[in-house]
Amino acid sequence: MKGESNQKQGAFGDIWNRPAGGTASSEDPGESELKAYGKSKDKRDDLPLVTIGLAVTREGIPARCWVLAGNQHDAKSVEQVQRDLNSWKLGRVVWVMDRGMCSEENRRILQNAGGQFILGEKLRGNHFNEQALNRGGRFKVVNDKMHIKEVLIEEGSLKRSYVIVYNPEQAKHDRMVREQLLERLRCELQALNTQKAKCGVLLHPSMKRYVKELKSGKLKINKTRVKEEEKLDGKYLLSTSDPSLSSEDIALGYKQLMEVERAFRTLKTTLSLRPMYHSKDDRIRSHVLLCWLALLLVRIAETKTGISWPRIRREMQRVHLGEFLNKKHRVLRHTELTADQRNILKKLQIKPPKSVLDISLTP
Repeated sequence: MKGESNQKQGAFGDIWNRPAGGTASSEDPGESELKAYGKSKDKRDDLPLVTIGLAVTREGIPARCWVLAGNQHDAKSVEQVQRDLNSWKLGRVVWVMDRGMCSEENRRILQNAGGQFILGEKLRGNHFNEQALNRGGRFKVVNDKMHIKEVLIEEGSLKRSYVIVYNPEQAKHDRMVREQLLERLRCELQALNTQKAKCGVLLHPSMKRYVKELKSGKLKINKTRVKEEEKLDGKYLLSTSDPSLSSEDIALGYKQLMEVERAFRTLKTTLSLRPMYHSKDDRIRSHVLLCWLALLLVRIAETKTGISWPRIRREMQRVHLGEFLNKKHRVLRHTELTADQRNILKKLQIKPPKSVLDISLTP
């Protein structure tokens, strides 16, 4: 079974929610209501999928999981999860979604039952978004990696509030990647000698935006487009339906999506959510639930200790139980705990193991 993680949505406030992560199964769906063919980012559309949902707190502690049909539309998943969250009687739920869920239909769904949203907006191809990005003004420095600027766009009766977030380090990275791409593009244009090679450049997912075709049919780097892209380095654009949220809350709230994605990565790698070879729906749900419980323990351990799970595991795996034998006795004794091991156990409020576990007579 292979897995995919589509960065779709989360929830901000009491609960963060992320109900769309697909996992592909190598078996035929059969009579299963969960396993179904859908679109896989792993490019394995030939395999049936199961959609895994996850809700986490601000601190990244998993609060609930969902197992949904693999071909279920994201909008339907949102409606189902919203109904479940309403039964929790939370004070407020603000959905945090990436740019793949910014359609007007999804905006309406997210606001049902009094819900609000923070959306990642597309940087290109939208009139309002481009106006917001081109609006002047100074950025407010939140920290070294986050500068923010609030922009209000009004057109007729429509008002939309945006927050532009700028990361100087990401801007340097974007600039370096673009320069490398343009250097490669120059080499490609010099070597063009067939129509097939020309089509390859025009259809390339990264290079095509920097190329323009002259009337003569010759390809040339579009310097105007390059300058436009330079203005977007290190930036992402956010909008919200909740006027009570500050610009900092909006920016930091969207950043929390990384906590949800980190939880999914842990599920799919460290905790072996995949491969999964179950064919019955109740076994699929049980498998996901056990992985979710393991994730809960991992996140609590990380939160309590302030140490990553790989480091905790690496440190505690050094604790061994030795068996010592002589003619009369058999002794079971633990290795002596290091200072780091004692510190981890203390923060987790776990009593250290006895130095000598057992002493018995040899048979």
